[in-house]
Amino acid sequence: MNHIKRYQILCKLRDNDVDPSIELVYRSEFELLIAVLLSAQTNDIQVNKVTENLFKIANTPKSMLRLGINGIKNYIKSLGLYNTKAKNIIKSCHVLIEHYNGVLPSNRVELESLPGVGRKTANIILNLIFGRPTIAVDRHVFRFCNRSRFALGKNVLSVEKKLLSVVPKEFKNNCHQWLVLHGKNVCQAKRPNCRVCVIKDLCEFKEKQIYII
Repeated sequence: MNHIKRYQILCKLRDNDVDPSIELVYRSEFELLIAVLLSAQTNDIQVNKVTENLFKIANTPKSMLRLGINGIKNYIKSLGLYNTKAKNIIKSCHVLIEHYNGVLPSNRVELESLPGVGRKTANIILNLIFGRPTIAVDRHVFRFCNRSRFALGKNVLSVEKKLLSVVPKEFKNNCHQWLVLHGKNVCQAKRPNCRVCVIKDLCEFKEKQIYII
């Protein structure tokens, strides 16, 4: 795909959603961290149901530690991998208090030192909280980028690097949200809804005609 077509795609996604936001509900930096940690292999709707109650009881590192690992498990046990997630939350809270005064660091290396925080989570926090032009690549973004040929790559890191090199600066702050929402709501895994897709005329998905008819 050439740069002109990519630019047109981004313009259409922007015009379709001028001020995009992720579907996770949060009111603070720490709440976003916890919500993203809980979202691994879990959809955002389920996470929001859990955090609605959890954050009423604990929404800071100190209050989360007071709740304790078993208390956290009671709130998040409906989510996948809840045992591991509870352990990572407790460990991350200890690190935040002991090394960062309870405040989220704005440095990628320091963010990724928190248990359970990988590159994708760090990218989301750096983008949404600190306004960095990072582009997180999850399964939705990865699928869309390869299917449409917007940014080809064999793994999430290669797609991320490609996106950072081909997405113009003016679009980078919102690019992740646009691509995630498009992947979730339109360019879905089993049956992409090409018929209502705003970029169907620009997309290079070879089988799109099947889904337009």
